[in-house]
Amino acid sequence: RRRLKPLRTVVAWRGRAEWDQVMVGLYCGDSRLQQDALDRVSAWKSRYGPKMPLAVDCTAELIRCKVLDSSGRLKSHELILSYGLALVRFVNLITERKQKMVSIPLRQLAREVDIPIWVVDLRHELTHGKLPRLALCRKGCDVVLDWLRKMYWSRQLGNNLCEESEDEAEEQEEVEANAELDSDGWE
Repeated sequence: RRRLKPLRTVVAWRGRAEWDQVMVGLYCGDSRLQQDALDRVSAWKSRYGPKMPLAVDCTAELIRCKVLDSSGRLKSHELILSYGLALVRFVNLITERKQKMVSIPLRQLAREVDIPIWVVDLRHELTHGKLPRLALCRKGCDVVLDWLRKMYWSRQLGNNLCEESEDEAEEQEEVEANAELDSDGWE
């Protein structure tokens, strides 16, 4: 019996090694390496366009805020606006995937995808209320980045971030297959 090969998906990254390198770079905490990873994500975005996974896009925007914050080039108010926009986009993009024809409260949608309710409240303040303190925006960014790491990045690599597999080609097929979890599959 002849076994059918799985369909291949075209992705913006060259392979698992590049994917791993970008993920590690984004989450390493070194602003120089983070900037390199952000540059790579920008290249992916130029190749992939609107098919870029929302999780990658949101992660990049939040890391960009952290890099700007660590540079000392922006004032507190500018940082709040930068973090705020990234956090609002994250909550809106993640929860809109769960919206049906009937409007469902953001708090309920956030609970369904395991986003802390206070992050939704922070989004509400950023959108409709008085701007929060920078410390709260930083904490929100850290919590959301952790959520993205657990709910998207780790899952894309089968929760096996440190170990190398013996069969690189098989792993590459796995990453490419998981790449289909782009716009709507990673809820």
